[in-house]
Amino acid sequence: MTDFDAIDALLAGAGKEVPLPMAEERRLLREELHLSRAQLAQVLGVSPSTVGGWEAGREPSGETRVKYAYFLEGARAKLTAGTAGQSSAGEPGDEAVADAGPVVGPDDDGDVLAVPQPCVLCGQPARHQVEGFPQHLDPAECAAGSLPAAAQPAPEPAAGERDRGGAGEARQAPRGRHGVKVVAAGGRVRPAGAPDPLAGRIISAVTAALGEHSGDADEATQALVKRAIPDAMALLDQARKGGRYDVVAHPWLPDILRKQTAKGADQIWEARPKWTRPELPAGAHEVTALDVNGAYLSALKTHLPLGQLEHSTDGQHNPRRAGVHLITPPDWDHDQALPNPIGQRDEPGPLWVTEPTLRLLLRLSGPKYGLCDPPVIHESWTSGATEGLLEKFRITLKDARDRAITEDDDVTLEYVKAMYSKFVSTLGESNYNRELYRTDWMHLIRSQAFANLWWRAHRAYDQGLMVVCAMGTDELHVIGDWRAVFPEGRGLAEMKPKDVYTVGSAGHGTPEEA
Repeated sequence: MTDFDAIDALLAGAGKEVPLPMAEERRLLREELHLSRAQLAQVLGVSPSTVGGWEAGREPSGETRVKYAYFLEGARAKLTAGTAGQSSAGEPGDEAVADAGPVVGPDDDGDVLAVPQPCVLCGQPARHQVEGFPQHLDPAECAAGSLPAAAQPAPEPAAGERDRGGAGEARQAPRGRHGVKVVAAGGRVRPAGAPDPLAGRIISAVTAALGEHSGDADEATQALVKRAIPDAMALLDQARKGGRYDVVAHPWLPDILRKQTAKGADQIWEARPKWTRPELPAGAHEVTALDVNGAYLSALKTHLPLGQLEHSTDGQHNPRRAGVHLITPPDWDHDQALPNPIGQRDEPGPLWVTEPTLRLLLRLSGPKYGLCDPPVIHESWTSGATEGLLEKFRITLKDARDRAITEDDDVTLEYVKAMYSKFVSTLGESNYNRELYRTDWMHLIRSQAFANLWWRAHRAYDQGLMVVCAMGTDELHVIGDWRAVFPEGRGLAEMKPKDVYTVGSAGHGTPEEA
């Protein structure tokens, strides 16, 4: 073969990539057909998060791209044919009312629905929506985390209907020894006592790793920690099944959430505490260093934005949204006894903070505490938010952690710890997690962990302990009977001592090295 023949063969084999619609149209085509990302991902042989990335602007390649283009073209043709059929069917009747969108009146803010729609958290009918997601605005009305709709008792029939019962009417199953007890399982139910399939994934992974390494706990642990990130993403995908909204895995992010240099940081201030009480009373003091258990695991329960962040400059905080905010923080006059809620910062002036930090400042400036002035909000990047987005994922990891502690299972304990800690740390610009790229979530979860530590410090102070030091997400040093304030143990709501030392002496108040 001559050089020219090789070039001809190269040109013959080369081809222009199959064109795809714009990212927003890809999502709309799927949603118009009422198909979930999981359904599409299954037939294409990828993960739901990968489909989410394509719908946010990432580009597939190779044979997968051809298959995806084929689906999109078929979806467009199907929808076009359906639209044509509807236009020739005359005026819409009562059936169209069921798909009515939000009703916007002169006195409302545009979030009241004409017809109740399933809440994205619990599935029960909700009359409001936040950024396009139906939700209960009052947490007391939301059944998320309690008995799902499928397990709710049926309403009592009206008096005139009790003795009627046509062949097509559904009847409540009689209560008796043949009934099946069920328990809540996210958006579904499962028989009571049946194994949780999510927990089963963790158990199976640990069992397989121990088998592969002939029961060597150290080697099995190392292998599990190495695969913690993909395993956590697979667990999250399973935990999202049955969810009524999709996670936007790769949204467009503003420049403030992007690294300024290759090895630098972005512009978000996480309010990481690094505080030590400047002075203690004269004399010797016994200090206990307390350790917070599973700080990042607890912080997964925080207000996270569902979709792409949107810019606003009205200077107002909307509790139904979450994101990052440019604020001028208030002065803090309590540094002698409590850490500053925004952490130790030397530079004055405005800074970008996260939702947990802003909510902490707003709460402390309110009438209940009155510890500072309200922060001044200059601009915000936010989206409609929910506090329960990662709740099923969090509860699965928490339950696995609790079982591992009870059973003295260090292999599972280290595996679970690696799953949630690496999940948080790789949500940003990371080469280790390509499935979910949410730098905003990473900052919010971290800041929630710092805010949780601040509230523990305040609780200690409020209950008469002397707070000596607060560091990071999990370290709190106090003087006094801490067991009267915090339960001792390894659970998420408990604290455990990791060191006891003495500061000062009977003769003078000079601090000594710990």
